[in-house]
Amino acid sequence: MSARTRFLLAIVVLGLLMTGPFLLTAALLIAELKPEERSVLFTVLEPRLAIGVMMTTLGFVLGVQLLRGLFRQYVQGLLNMAEKLRLMHGANRSYRIQPEGPPEVRQLAEAANELARQRDDLLTDVDARIGLARASLEEEKNRLAALVADLPQPVIVCNLDGRILLYNNRARLQARALTPDAQASGSAIGLGRSIHGVLDRALIAHALENLQHRLERTGSQPLAHFVTTTRAGQLIRVQMAPVMAARTAEVAEAALSLSPAATDAGVTRAIGGYVLTLENISRYLEHDGQCDLLMQQLADESRNAISGIRGGLRHLAQPAGHGLAGQDSAGIMSGIETQLEALSARVNSASNDYAESMKSRWPLEEMLAADLVAATQRRIEARIGIAVRVEEVEPDLWVKVDSFSLTQAMAFLAAKLDEEYAVKLIRLRLSRNADSELSAANRAADRMVRFDMLWSGTSISTELLLGWQMEPMHLAGEASPLTLRDVTDRHGGQLTCGRESAVQLSLFRLFIPVAVAQEVERERAALIQVESRPEFYDFDLFNRTDEDHALDDRSLSDLAFTAFDTETTGLDPSAGDEIIQIGAVRIVNGRLLRHENIDQLIDPRCRLKPESIPIHGITEDMVAGQPTIDVVLPQFHRFAEDTVLVAHNAAFDMRFLQLKEASTGIRFSQPVLDTLLLSAVVHPNQESHKLEAIAERLGIPLIGRHNAMGDAIVTGEVFLRLVKLLDAMGIRTLRQAREAAEKTYYARVKY
Repeated sequence: MSARTRFLLAIVVLGLLMTGPFLLTAALLIAELKPEERSVLFTVLEPRLAIGVMMTTLGFVLGVQLLRGLFRQYVQGLLNMAEKLRLMHGANRSYRIQPEGPPEVRQLAEAANELARQRDDLLTDVDARIGLARASLEEEKNRLAALVADLPQPVIVCNLDGRILLYNNRARLQARALTPDAQASGSAIGLGRSIHGVLDRALIAHALENLQHRLERTGSQPLAHFVTTTRAGQLIRVQMAPVMAARTAEVAEAALSLSPAATDAGVTRAIGGYVLTLENISRYLEHDGQCDLLMQQLADESRNAISGIRGGLRHLAQPAGHGLAGQDSAGIMSGIETQLEALSARVNSASNDYAESMKSRWPLEEMLAADLVAATQRRIEARIGIAVRVEEVEPDLWVKVDSFSLTQAMAFLAAKLDEEYAVKLIRLRLSRNADSELSAANRAADRMVRFDMLWSGTSISTELLLGWQMEPMHLAGEASPLTLRDVTDRHGGQLTCGRESAVQLSLFRLFIPVAVAQEVERERAALIQVESRPEFYDFDLFNRTDEDHALDDRSLSDLAFTAFDTETTGLDPSAGDEIIQIGAVRIVNGRLLRHENIDQLIDPRCRLKPESIPIHGITEDMVAGQPTIDVVLPQFHRFAEDTVLVAHNAAFDMRFLQLKEASTGIRFSQPVLDTLLLSAVVHPNQESHKLEAIAERLGIPLIGRHNAMGDAIVTGEVFLRLVKLLDAMGIRTLRQAREAAEKTYYARVKY
């Protein structure tokens, strides 16, 4: 029975207590009187009856007011305090009850605050001890996450359901290249997402089956390899390594269900998950095809040229007097020379093309030019003992090089200068070149940069440099099978020597390739967006093997959520107001993954209402040229698939999405939870359930209020705190949360 129902019953009882005895006594007295006595009594009481009724009514009203005041001070006040006590206990430890109401309630509030202070002292000590106990484990986890994050290969770790529990940034970038529209929809790679969105489910299951067979047969940890095509048409090589289950008995059944052939119930080692490394081999196959075509063309053209040369030589080899005149002999020789020149040109061209192909296949690394020059400086000073001065390096210039062989080549040149000419000071310079400085074979817009080594003294001749280019590079006890020519060919550049008249210095000039700016900036931007490495892994997802359970019967802590918010041109979707921004962030395994998000402005193709602009701060210029809702909504739908939607005042946002179903064909059929309704479930006696008020109660800082992305993050944080409070009330499943929310007053609001 609710407190309000008990209050109404108390009023009824009060009324009966005030009027019941009087009426009962009067009725008994009247019943004993004779008729003439009753007539006299009524005559006497009639003028005074109105005064009696009025006094009784006044007393009743005063009693009700007194009872209402006591109810508000003691009953509602204590209920309010109980909610705040649960708040202090569960979601916001720093929250304190403001003493108010009658003295007894104030004393109770002060006692509760004192107990909370003592509890915090104890919890602080306990947390410190737990923190020390977990420090080693967390260090190992972070070390693994850091190691995986820094690997140059894409790495993804999944549980048996195919849910991603660890990945590095290279994997996310690779997925964007392999999956159509992944760049716009926030990437197909994310914690809790399914790897089957990138790789075919049947291939994964087949590879797992093979791994299980090999594990049972050999006992050692095997590997599986397969090549597949992606939805974007790319060819990808995948290596799969098993992760052995820590709890063998529980995971063995899941492993056997995925691998029907593994019927041995006595398996002592079962697979609990797997590690995938990805490699895009489309480019390598294209290069192989180009090389095959190049060799075929060279063979065909060489065969024709050699046939012509052979025929000419046969004519020249005929004995004298067989009809060949001097003029004919000269013509044949001229033809042979023409064929030889054409063959030589073709061989040179094929050699250059093959060198270009080999250069593109060699694993060159992208690095800042300043870092390359600094590495070269350190190597020369440490190995050769020559002073090095860096003169000019563009700060934002990136190059694509084999840094080890390149620094080795520059150190080799410095050693030659020291050995032959006793040069003790050299200068390094790396900058962009003019097209006129390159040969026709290497001329391309912004494709090459010049790496200069300068010194004061004798210039080197081209013939001497050519001899140095053929020598294996040996210096300071370090031997290399490579030559300077190998290094320049590897980079598709050229090495020249000369003198710079402007500064009267001799120089070596090595042309090296510049990194593609768009690729470098894209990867740097993607790396900068990631706030911290730990959000790239969640080892607890290994335990999720119940994907077939109905969502309604699953615990809230086991579900994945998408917290989202929209900004609109106005408040009436039925009157034509449109969405102008969508912000969304994923919640997986009880953690808000801020780096897995969507933050997109939308062109509404209509004018923004002037009164709405000061609220959200979005102007006409900001939405002009942005994608329209029919482009953004499918991306958001893919981002939120297989998750429960979470919003504050969700009826408002969902109405905008529902009105777009007909025009976009996109329907959001997944469950929806509303933090406004859940707050009313947890704190029914609080006056405000605005997002700001809830965040303040729960101790959550507001960021970017009335910005879709900021509100989505705050909504997600609020939701995670509310889940803890719901759990304390016994509301643990999605079904229970939805049923409780539907009973609140705010659930009646429609748009």
